[in-house]
Amino acid sequence: MPTTVTNHEALQLVVAVHRLVRSLRQAAPARRLQPTQLLVLSELSAHGPMRIGEIAVRALCSQPTATTVVTSLESSGLVRREPDAADGRATIVALTELGRDTIMSLAHGEAELLGERMSELSPDERDLLRSAMPLLRQLAEPSENR
Repeated sequence: MPTTVTNHEALQLVVAVHRLVRSLRQAAPARRLQPTQLLVLSELSAHGPMRIGEIAVRALCSQPTATTVVTSLESSGLVRREPDAADGRATIVALTELGRDTIMSLAHGEAELLGERMSELSPDERDLLRSAMPLLRQLAEPSENR
C-alpha cells in the first residue's frame, strides 16, 4: 500500500471537490455570488466583523481583491463598513441582515441539495463520507492554521 500521495491523486481530489461545489451552486435556487464573495460572507458569518487584511487572509486572496469584493458586497447591501473602535483610522467590515440572510439561504439550499444526493448513496457510502468530513475540514485549512 503506497504511503505517499501522487500529484495525480491530489489533482483528482481537487477536480472532484470543485465539480461538487460547482454543481451544488449551479443547482441550488439561490442568489448567485462569485466564489470569493461567498467566502467573504462565510468568514464574516463565522468569525464576525473584521478588517480587510484579515478578510484577505481568511478568504485566501490578496488585499486588493478583498477590497474589491467588499466594495461589491457593500454596494449590494450584504456588508457594511464601520469605524474600528480599536483604531479610528481603520474600518471593519460587518455582515448586514441581508448578508446574513443570504449566506444562510445559500448554505441551506446547497446543504439540502447535497443531502438529497447523499440519500442516494448506499448506507456504507454515506458512512464513509461522514468519516471523511473531519479530514476534508482539516485539508481546507491553510497549513499555518493547523
